[in-house]
Amino acid sequence: MNKELIINAAPTGVEIALLEDKKLVELHNEKIDVSFTVGDLYLGKVKKLIPGLNAAFVDVGFEKDAFLHYTDLSPYANSILKFTQHCISQSQDDEFDFSKFTVEPEIVKTGKINEVLSGKPNVLVQILKEPIAAKGPRLSCELSLPGRFIVLTPFNDIVAVSKKIHSSDERKRLHKIVEAIKPKNFGVIVRTAAEGKSTAELHKDLLDLVAIWKGIQNNLKGAVPPFKILSEQTKTTSILRDLLSEDFNKIVTNDKNIYNDTRSYLEKIAPDKIDIVTYYNNGSPVFDTYGITKQVKSSFGKTVNMPSGAYLIIEHTEALHVIDVNSGYKSVGNNQEENSLQTNLEAAEEIARQLRLRDIGGIIVVDFIDMKLPDNKRKVQEAMEDFMKPDRARHAVLAISKFGLMQITRQRMKPEVNINTSEDCPTCNGTGKIGSTLILEDEIEKKLLYLSTHSYKDITLSVNPIVYSHLSKGIFTSIYKRWKRKYKVKLKLQENNNYHLVEFRFFDANEEEIKF
Repeated sequence: MNKELIINAAPTGVEIALLEDKKLVELHNEKIDVSFTVGDLYLGKVKKLIPGLNAAFVDVGFEKDAFLHYTDLSPYANSILKFTQHCISQSQDDEFDFSKFTVEPEIVKTGKINEVLSGKPNVLVQILKEPIAAKGPRLSCELSLPGRFIVLTPFNDIVAVSKKIHSSDERKRLHKIVEAIKPKNFGVIVRTAAEGKSTAELHKDLLDLVAIWKGIQNNLKGAVPPFKILSEQTKTTSILRDLLSEDFNKIVTNDKNIYNDTRSYLEKIAPDKIDIVTYYNNGSPVFDTYGITKQVKSSFGKTVNMPSGAYLIIEHTEALHVIDVNSGYKSVGNNQEENSLQTNLEAAEEIARQLRLRDIGGIIVVDFIDMKLPDNKRKVQEAMEDFMKPDRARHAVLAISKFGLMQITRQRMKPEVNINTSEDCPTCNGTGKIGSTLILEDEIEKKLLYLSTHSYKDITLSVNPIVYSHLSKGIFTSIYKRWKRKYKVKLKLQENNNYHLVEFRFFDANEEEIKF
């Protein structure tokens, strides 16, 4: 699979498109003035404890206080509070050796929020979900610093290896390497990308993350909440960090700074890939050149068409998303069951793409075309699971019910990507109203009278084909011939397919438009 990253820099922000085999699968929009992105670390101040919800509201500088539930506190919440207070009270010249920090006992899973956060202390938190609709950010105290091959988790000594690495020998090898190089008071999660990597590569990634943690300690010194302690990398570099693989063969950007930053980042994490970065300076928009604009127009909106003629209807409600699969005009045979299966398999692939592309989260209900055979229902479910494997968001796919419905849950971390693909009507300019066709004839005649009294004798009237048929109906009695006789002008009538229904224009003998 060929992966391409196309980056379009604009005054309002940066748009990032991920293509897989030339097909748009992810679209990210990073606005310049947007804060509170997933992964950011903040020093927050506990404002309100809600025992009934077993949660707290924390001020991190957003217009609405952020939400922190007890289950997101981390077993090492007491250690984090102690660490935060210790760092804040330090002077800039003090050195703090985190490996000598004494980790407090874990909190109980069934505890109460007011027992841990009594006194409304300052607390180091990480953005778990971006602000969505009227809700503030959702927070977590389970801090994690993601690298390319590992994720560093302070305050614990656990080493875990991604379950997506299937080889038991490889899992043991990675576990052994990390155990040997891991500093005290740090846990490590080994990512799927670490498969086959050497000790040196893993150690370098680990040292980079430990350096970031030391930077967090320094940023906490003397900090007053609300205060941003660490900003997650830009979307460009975070996507590269999470997705860069041997399949990546092109990164294109129209911004010189992003071009240089991307090359510098690749030089650190994958020097052999540095030549795939290209600076685009061709005049026309980069998204147009790579066909992304057209794909965006065809992929967003309520209706999504598929090659077979089948189509999806995607509806959004407050509680869930509903996707209806409709059969197309092409059939693979006379067997209705086989036709339904093939359409549903095609729809499953497009639905998996749409979930990634629009970043749809929460509960999704898919109404597939009815199939009678249990084997066919199972094939559609297995296909959907396969198509969703590249999706980085956590998700679950349930079997098709007896009503032909499939339920999918997908992790929601930020607002859904919603692009309006419609354009204002050139006739009504978006008002939904046009001039009455009943008076169109009078309007044309009124302007023709004006021209005839201002020395215009050779005139061409250009109109919509429907209006053309109306004005030219009848050999001798047509309206436009009556006008010729009445106003004593040489009037030529022509049709233009590009004109809307009530649009008309006059041209002189030199074929120049006459302005009124």
